[in-house]
Amino acid sequence: MNEQAIKDLLYKLADDQLILGHRNSEWTGFGPILEEDIAFSSMAQDKIGHSLAFYTLLQELGEADPDTVAFTRNANQFHNSQLVELPNGEYDFSLIRHFMYDNAEIIRFEMLSQSSYEPIAKVATKLKGEVKYHVLHANTWIKNLGSSTEEAILRLQSALNEALPYALGMFEKSKYEQELIDAGVYAGEEAVKAEWLKRIQVVLEKTDLKLPDLTSINPKFGGRYGEHTEYLQPLLDEMAEVFKIDPTAEW
Repeated sequence: MNEQAIKDLLYKLADDQLILGHRNSEWTGFGPILEEDIAFSSMAQDKIGHSLAFYTLLQELGEADPDTVAFTRNANQFHNSQLVELPNGEYDFSLIRHFMYDNAEIIRFEMLSQSSYEPIAKVATKLKGEVKYHVLHANTWIKNLGSSTEEAILRLQSALNEALPYALGMFEKSKYEQELIDAGVYAGEEAVKAEWLKRIQVVLEKTDLKLPDLTSINPKFGGRYGEHTEYLQPLLDEMAEVFKIDPTAEW
């Protein structure tokens, strides 16, 4: 198996988790209710922990240590989807992003738990149990708010329309896609996307929200190849601010 293909897969998994974990952490102290303040903080901690697990696998393949990889790269060296780097906006946008991202992530972890590459299979098997609760949280709030007041429905629908092109960008194919599929390492982005659409539609059908016509949407690709929005580099600068004061410090 091409080691670079494995590294490419690990980087996109780890970078998605790290960046969304940081975005989720920004809700600490600002949640609309105390329960949600705590929920987003807890999910942020989980996601950053998940990123560490994948960065550790990368280190075992010869990459730099997790802190160096997380805190010293520039935006064009990150493989995360553009969805996760977008500003939090209002709670409606963050909730829709949470719903779309975590429903995709649980499918990835379910598929990767069957991977022929044992180190990834072990990590995915462990982490999917945690992501299950993230999905439950997202789906519950979407069903509750998506069938409540007119204002809530309008705001969530607007956020869904705005976020969907970026969400579809999560499924950008790797240049090693077919190689990973043929080797049984990963089922591939098309398989994840197909299952994702089924699952989110099941939830949305229990609300007054409508999934826009996918044929009219241009996915926001580029993130997996280092092409990012204007928002990623400032996020990275803020995230690494303390680390860069003294990269050799032991905490």
